[in-house]
Parts: sequence; C-alpha cells; structure tokens
Amino acid sequence: MDSDSRSPAVVIERTCQDDQWQLPDEHVIEQIAQKVLSAAKWDRLCTISMLFTNDVSIQALNKLYRAKDKATNVLSFPGYDADLLRILPHSQHVPLGDIIFARETICAEAIIQHKTFDHHLTHLFVHGLLHLLGFDHEDDADAALMEHLEINILASLSIPNPYEVIESL
Repeated sequence: MDSDSRSPAVVIERTCQDDQWQLPDEHVIEQIAQKVLSAAKWDRLCTISMLFTNDVSIQALNKLYRAKDKATNVLSFPGYDADLLRILPHSQHVPLGDIIFARETICAEAIIQHKTFDHHLTHLFVHGLLHLLGFDHEDDADAALMEHLEINILASLSIPNPYEVIESL
C-alpha cells in the first residue's frame, strides 16, 4: 500500500485458471486500484478478487449471470449490498467483489484496436473496478462520467485515452 495515509487500504486476491496468462505484478495492480478508489472517493478497507481465465469459462459465466451466450472481455460482480454498506461501521472491511478477465478476447481486442495488451487489460481493470464501485454506463450521463474517470485514471498511468484509439479506427 502507498505510504500516503489518505489512500484507501486494498487487498488484492488473484486467481488464475488459464496457464497462458502472464499475471500482472501484484504491486502494480494495487497501485492502479488505489488510483481508481481515490478517483471514486472510496475510503474504506476493501478486497478485490480477480480471476484470470479464458473465453470458455467467461462465456459460461456470461450465459449464466447475464443470459448472453458469448465470451466477453471482463465481468464484474459486486460483493456487497449498497444498503448494508450505509449502516456498516466505516472501519468495516468491504469485499468489493470479483473482476473476471478472458485472455483470448482481451488479446484479440487489443490487436484490433491497436493497443498493447497491458494497456487494454489495465483499462478493463479500471472499468471493472468502477463497476464494483457502483458506476455504470446505462445512460449517456452515466457513461460520460464513467468514461471521464477512466480517461483521467489511465492518463495518470501514462495510458492513452482508449476511446480515442477506438474512434480513430
């Protein structure tokens, strides 16, 4: 964790189900998570569970939980109830939830969108974590806010705006 006492404490749990993954460094993941949590004004102790898997596994999850029978790049499953969060003591540890990544889809998208795999994966982690924090893109205003946060967080990591890259193709 950063030495900055204002940064929220975060525990990262990583699980890998696909031998083809080269997992990102745990300290790098924690630093990115800290940036997202700070940008979202989250200041509670929390745990983020990450699952690095493949298209077959994520397709099964996408079908089961979202009724979409196809692989996707990332899924996020919140681990807490917002109403319960309001009554828990501020010092209470919060399991933020699970973020699941599919290697093949992320790799293919990175190639198509002319991005590095690491930049695309980082963007998807930021995106997935924002979902766990309650952000969404169901309407234009929510989408604009979420994209603005993503762009600023990624810029702080020296990663180009992912939406400009897509638009320029």
